[in-house]
Amino acid sequence: MDVPTDTPKPLRADAARNSEKIVRAARQVYAERGPDAQLDEIARRAGVGIATLFRRFPDKGVLLRAVLDQRFAEEVIPAVDRAQQDTDPLRGLAVVMEAALSSAAGDYNVLAAARNAGVLMGEVGDRFFEALAPLVERGQRAGVIRGDLVPEDMRRIMGMLVSVLWTMDPGESGWRRYVTLMLDGLSPAAASPLAHPAPALRRPEH
Repeated sequence: MDVPTDTPKPLRADAARNSEKIVRAARQVYAERGPDAQLDEIARRAGVGIATLFRRFPDKGVLLRAVLDQRFAEEVIPAVDRAQQDTDPLRGLAVVMEAALSSAAGDYNVLAAARNAGVLMGEVGDRFFEALAPLVERGQRAGVIRGDLVPEDMRRIMGMLVSVLWTMDPGESGWRRYVTLMLDGLSPAAASPLAHPAPALRRPEH
């Protein structure tokens, strides 16, 4: 008799459900407890044992990346889809930038915990900028985004905008002021020439 080598489907389904419950619980607990929320409390909130949590997420960094990934899929990817359909490329870019900052502000404590754990700019960030690049290029072809903008500029611009969140109450929406200022700077109208080419982007060492 052949011995099945794959994990039975019910077990895979249970694992997926547990992962989903843990990620949802993590968002809730971080929102309530702050960036130092404990994993055992997240496990209790999810209704699973701590051993189950560690099977799904071997360390806090893996869990934080999963939470950020979920938020990205739910809030930023739909904004990218809307932006691609917008006839105004600059307005479409604004939609995506605002969605990203709104998402970051909504999960402020998760973002702070990810920054503390050194996992803030990982695969989620890479996917975001991969989605952003075609929108910028479309705006440049249309003449509504300055032509000397390069991908490294957008990474730094978004980094500056995210850093604004650390300077205000998480419940405020004052970050929108700075998105508007940045968008004005991306317009070619009355733009000053950039003094230097963008230096190579250095990733933080872990």
